[in-house]
Amino acid sequence: MRADAEVVLNGAGRGVLAELCRVEPAVLARALPSFTVDDPKISTGRDAALAQARWRAAATVAGEAAFGCRLCTARRTGQALRAVRYLPRRQRVCLRHGRWLLDADADQPLEHLDLRLLPEVVAAQRRWPGVARRAVRAGVEPQQAFTLAHAVVARWWEQALYWEQEEIWPRRLHHLAGGNAGSQLEWWRIVGRDAAIFPEVTAVAQALLEPAMAEVAWRASGGMQPRARGADDAFCHRLGERVDRPWLGPELAADHRNPLNDWRGAIVRARRHETGPAGWREDPWRLKREQQPATMAGQLRVLAAEVQSGGSGTRWRATVSAEQRFRITQLVDEAREQLVDLRGVHSGTTAEVARTLLEHLSHSAALIDQALVHTATAAVAAGGTGGGRRVVPPARPRTGRGARRG
Repeated sequence: MRADAEVVLNGAGRGVLAELCRVEPAVLARALPSFTVDDPKISTGRDAALAQARWRAAATVAGEAAFGCRLCTARRTGQALRAVRYLPRRQRVCLRHGRWLLDADADQPLEHLDLRLLPEVVAAQRRWPGVARRAVRAGVEPQQAFTLAHAVVARWWEQALYWEQEEIWPRRLHHLAGGNAGSQLEWWRIVGRDAAIFPEVTAVAQALLEPAMAEVAWRASGGMQPRARGADDAFCHRLGERVDRPWLGPELAADHRNPLNDWRGAIVRARRHETGPAGWREDPWRLKREQQPATMAGQLRVLAAEVQSGGSGTRWRATVSAEQRFRITQLVDEAREQLVDLRGVHSGTTAEVARTLLEHLSHSAALIDQALVHTATAAVAAGGTGGGRRVVPPARPRTGRGARRG
């Protein structure tokens, strides 16, 4: 049975349980998050009057589920048994015993990660209630603030494979892995991600809730006179400083697909009094579904499939490293952003429009060229050459004088 399995009862079943426990249903409703959850398959129909139960995954019933701390369980019950709690990701540190409590829905053997050598993670958990109070004062749901900050930093976690100056996260992951991730580095990067990035998530959430940061974002955008974002973007530089990485600004400025951009865009559009389509509500804290980071369970399933393929070359992910795949995706995303920026560009003087078109098209073409080279290199190294055929990047259509006319 899954560790996060939850039982859902129909009305008759809740009555039977209350009678067996000799406790009022209202008391059980406070103690059991799933007690009042209805399942149409057992709550309606001819057999609804019979006591019935149905197993469900905890996440579909009452939210994120994590393993409880066994030491805390033993302290309360006298037995060090496995316990599963409904626990949001923003509350995963056991402050008493210095443990990060892992998701209960993933197929892996660990219940917690040791934080005794990572006091900054524990300190971030102690700071979070203050961040939550700030969010409430700002009219923002604390969970919304955390979810957005987590998505922002989780994307940084993937990009950090190419950050030459990044030293903090490798050190944390080393400690989380018990001193040596070894040949299981990719596995540990999945399992240890949320614990490793928690201090930065807390710092980013706190920063985005501050009116001063919104003002920096507004000024960096050019205010009422929009300007393109450069490597010296003041907002990106300030945010890098807030996470103790003063070199991070240019890296953030170059990433056009981070959820952070939507937050900035909403702030700026609100100050410019720009309105969206009818019925549209501008919400800086709204996170698009496609921007939500992959869960530990989902990533481990993908990794297990790769391992089962045995590197035979039948699966791209099994033979091409995560670093290479990320670089190819990053190049394609950057090229796409260059093209998206050309929407509505055909207004202005001939010289201005022509210069903008040429700059963006040239840049996007160069990025696609790099993606082609990386893809071909990865395919050759992985042996994915199509049964012995040589991988050759497709030729770009000729656009000069020598191009044939159809």
